[in-house]
Amino acid sequence: MRTDKQEGKRPRRDHYVFIGLCFISFFCLLFSTRSFVVDFRDAGLSVFSGVRTGVYSVFSFFGRTVNAVKELARLRRDYAELAEKMERYEIFERTTAEIRQENYRLKEQLDFSRSLQYKHTAAEITGRDPDNLFMAFSVNKGKNHGVEANMCVIAYQNGIEALIGTVVQAGLFESLVMPVYSDKAYISARFAQSRYEGLVEGQGAIDLPLRMRLITKRARDEIQEGDLVITSGLGGVYPAGITIGRVNNLYFEEGLTSLEIELAPSIDFSRLEYVFIVTPENGAGEGEAASAGANGG
Repeated sequence: MRTDKQEGKRPRRDHYVFIGLCFISFFCLLFSTRSFVVDFRDAGLSVFSGVRTGVYSVFSFFGRTVNAVKELARLRRDYAELAEKMERYEIFERTTAEIRQENYRLKEQLDFSRSLQYKHTAAEITGRDPDNLFMAFSVNKGKNHGVEANMCVIAYQNGIEALIGTVVQAGLFESLVMPVYSDKAYISARFAQSRYEGLVEGQGAIDLPLRMRLITKRARDEIQEGDLVITSGLGGVYPAGITIGRVNNLYFEEGLTSLEIELAPSIDFSRLEYVFIVTPENGAGEGEAASAGANGG
């Protein structure tokens, strides 16, 4: 005999079987249709394409990064090379400009040397000695080049021929020059226009004006600021007519028997590079020149 429980379980079992058969039929129907296969392949292709695109993007990113690093390193090398070339070009340009200026200065000195009417020796200043008693500076010419003590030294600057000083010591290849601003320098001079004479001396410093003394009182009304003072030629050491300086100030006291003036040198000694040592026209040697200097030259 069947019980009520067994009769109740059979319909439920049949329901499960029916549902399972429906699912099986549905899947069979789906797999058997062409449209499903195509959709499945498209879905698989889309998934694979997405994965491939992601992988490609990752590798492409790393590749671009590596290439960018290499390119940056190359650009840095190129920049360093260009910077070095630019520095060399700038040095070359500065050197060229300096050489051009030096050539211009040398040409200017050469033209002046050719225009001089008396025998001379061109020299270059090689050193300065402010501790020397004469505040002397050295030049690169000496006895081996015909230079002797007490020879006149002149220079050319800014279109002006001016007196520099006197050779006080001559070695074989180098000489010492005592400049006009030394307090040991004494030069017979005169005014270029009024022709009054006097004695020019230095005050021992390059930045102090020269002094001209022993000028007759009669010249007071004829001396003006800016008047040119030149060498008189007396004594035989300094050729006549060489520029010394211009009147900067005039001093006059009733109790004095002469006038005294200040002169601004015509040469800027701080920029002096080249000088010309003048050989006496009368061929006076060291002894004769020294004697002339002692007599007021």
